[in-house]
Amino acid sequence: MYSFKELRKAAKTPAPGKARALAILGNCSTQFLAVAVRGFAALEKLPLTVFDAGYNQIEAQVLEDGAELYASAPDSVLIYLATEKLYEEFLDLPPESRGGFAGSVLERLEMYWDAIGRHTSAAILQMNFTELADRALGSFSCRVESTFTYQLRRLNYLLQERMAARSDVYPVDLLSVQAEMGRERFFDPALYYNAKMAVSTEALPYVAKAVVDVEAALRGRVKKCLVLDLDNTLWGGVVGDDGPENIEIGELGRGHVFTNFQRWLKELKECGVILAVCSKNDEATAKQPFESHPEMVLRLEDIAVFVANWEDKAGNIRMIQRVLNIGMDSMVFVDDNPFERELVRSMIPEIEVPELPEDPALYLDFLQKQNYFETAAYTGAAADRTKLYQAEQAREKLKASYASLDEYLESLEMVGAARPFEPSRYSRIAQLTQRSNQFNLRTVRYTEADIQRLAEDPNCLTLYYELRDKFGDHGLVGVIVGRRADADTLFIDTWLMSCRVLKRGMEEFIMAMLMDRAKRAGYRRVVGEYIPTPKNGMVKDIYRAMGFEEIGENRYRADTERFRPGKFHIKESEE
Repeated sequence: MYSFKELRKAAKTPAPGKARALAILGNCSTQFLAVAVRGFAALEKLPLTVFDAGYNQIEAQVLEDGAELYASAPDSVLIYLATEKLYEEFLDLPPESRGGFAGSVLERLEMYWDAIGRHTSAAILQMNFTELADRALGSFSCRVESTFTYQLRRLNYLLQERMAARSDVYPVDLLSVQAEMGRERFFDPALYYNAKMAVSTEALPYVAKAVVDVEAALRGRVKKCLVLDLDNTLWGGVVGDDGPENIEIGELGRGHVFTNFQRWLKELKECGVILAVCSKNDEATAKQPFESHPEMVLRLEDIAVFVANWEDKAGNIRMIQRVLNIGMDSMVFVDDNPFERELVRSMIPEIEVPELPEDPALYLDFLQKQNYFETAAYTGAAADRTKLYQAEQAREKLKASYASLDEYLESLEMVGAARPFEPSRYSRIAQLTQRSNQFNLRTVRYTEADIQRLAEDPNCLTLYYELRDKFGDHGLVGVIVGRRADADTLFIDTWLMSCRVLKRGMEEFIMAMLMDRAKRAGYRRVVGEYIPTPKNGMVKDIYRAMGFEEIGENRYRADTERFRPGKFHIKESEE
């Protein structure tokens, strides 16, 4: 972890590129927090400008129409209410009023959220509340409604519930940072009373990381895949030497360590993280524990891509990346062997390779603290991607049996759908805008609240696309946002598509449906734009390929009357 001194130095040289704007509001001194966030973002190469509202200026900034907060045009607003300041407020209340303290604080927060929402489309980053044990009644405080301990814990619970009900509020888990560090390291009483700072300088880098992790997720910097070694990583021992019956898992030897690690991996998989295996082993031997060991938590159906051979791991990881069709920088590789880790780091600089502790008992705690899988959106319907990638491998095998691509695509019996944005899809659509980097023409990121506003805007034409075939349902794979440029022209603000369905005619289907809907809505022209990024080079010529004419640098136009879609083998759903 960086020191605060390193962050302060880095804050003077922000990362290059188009920056998001973050505003920080607090009821305590936030000057050093702003510096730490700016510096941490710079070191992580995340372009970020930071506006610090100053000491205890929340209501003045939030409730005044002409406040500096709104003039700064923030993309996100961080709200931090220090527990220590709340404790002082609590003690100033008459005892008979203290039982409603949690509810009153929450009402205040919701007033802030609503005011920010009226003035901006900014994402709201809300910090939860650190622990403070006032020991008024010792442990019995947990049972008495009029104590601060009771109200504080109730406040955190109610805050979670309210945030879950809103699409514009994103949690920053400050309580977890304090729990990991301990209150004595996290809070410096002298610093608080002398400088009104509720976070110690030692803790500031950790708090800054929590904030920047959420900012990175909002920008689409997310890890999607965890690539796992097997021997002495997923279980204790070497399966080829010890035999599957003697590996350490469950109650055997250090087995509990690896069982709990697998339990966490299973949870990641259920939350949408792709699990892959990359092992130096005979494939049949490597699969035996998954197939037959009674105490294995993970099974073969949990692994999207399984690679076990004697080739170098860097080459195998590249193969896994090609199968998954995701960016290498969205992958994490976990291996107990320092040689293999260094090999992969040197040959694939983009991939994240954590330096695992030597003791397997520390694996789980270490990886959890890295917080690799921070996200800004979650939808249960799309949580388990494993079956999608397993079905993709079946499609690839079928493809090899056909003489032509057209014959293969026809055999898939594909059915597509194009529908206007609807509430049940807002979360998944927002998730795609935040996570899609390669097939993304302008790389605009939207929150769930943004998606709702677009859906309700009469000057926007919105479409989400689904695809299924005889092997299964791909789910929601494409998004279009069109904005009215003038009475006759629709501008394509956003066009993105999952790379899982590339080269199947989905690009042509998306454009055919868009042009049809635009024509029905009375538009005579559709204009598209390509904004280059380091990751979206694959789509730089997509508009030309779709039959658009070039009208300027990276700008294209097509006439809705004369447009003729390219060939595709996808039937439009009648549902």
